[in-house]
Amino acid sequence: MDFGKAFSFVFEDEDWVKKIAVGGLLSLIPVIGIFLVLGWGVEITKRVINGDTEVLPDWSDFGGYLSRGFMAFVIAFVFLLPVILIQSCSSLPYLYEAADETLLTIFTIVTVCFGCLTTIYSIGAYLILPAAIARYAATGEVGAAFKLGEVFNMVKNNLGTYGMVLLGGILASLVASLGVIACAIGMLFTAVYSFAINGHLWGQAYNVSGSGTAIDSAEPVPAAD
Repeated sequence: MDFGKAFSFVFEDEDWVKKIAVGGLLSLIPVIGIFLVLGWGVEITKRVINGDTEVLPDWSDFGGYLSRGFMAFVIAFVFLLPVILIQSCSSLPYLYEAADETLLTIFTIVTVCFGCLTTIYSIGAYLILPAAIARYAATGEVGAAFKLGEVFNMVKNNLGTYGMVLLGGILASLVASLGVIACAIGMLFTAVYSFAINGHLWGQAYNVSGSGTAIDSAEPVPAAD
């Protein structure tokens, strides 16, 4: 797996400035903007998996990006739903001002315990999500993302690879935040760049791990371009 390639491939495209700028402007569209950029990132994943020579897409497939982005959002929502539900339920006692202090203390302890569990689950979910979304990108079928046995095998048998993907995602988030430091509007473009990074990492990890088949970690695996 070529970790650095995920950060540098964008600049190999002679039209990268235009493509990133258009993505930044499209992300301003209320509600659907985020789906468009996410779908564009999924397209990058698909191109890496297929070994396409032009990895950085233009924005001609507006409808396709919107559809794929929405489906990727649904996949992420389902995997993260337990965290959302637990956090929502744990905050309910604090909505009542007249609640007994003893009960509030108990609820606080329970909330801390659930917080630890949700943190552990979240780490696991963010390890698994790239595999699930990449399976969707490769097949075009949402159901492929929810074949949990195959998804878990991809991650379990290539844990180091998906650990690198998680690390890359964190670094991509830091890159996105650099736009705020420079100028608030700059975040629109660095955020699009971060989607490109993640998309490339997801595709590479899929190529390394296959569609759920165990891979012998002792054998060298050629890096995906």
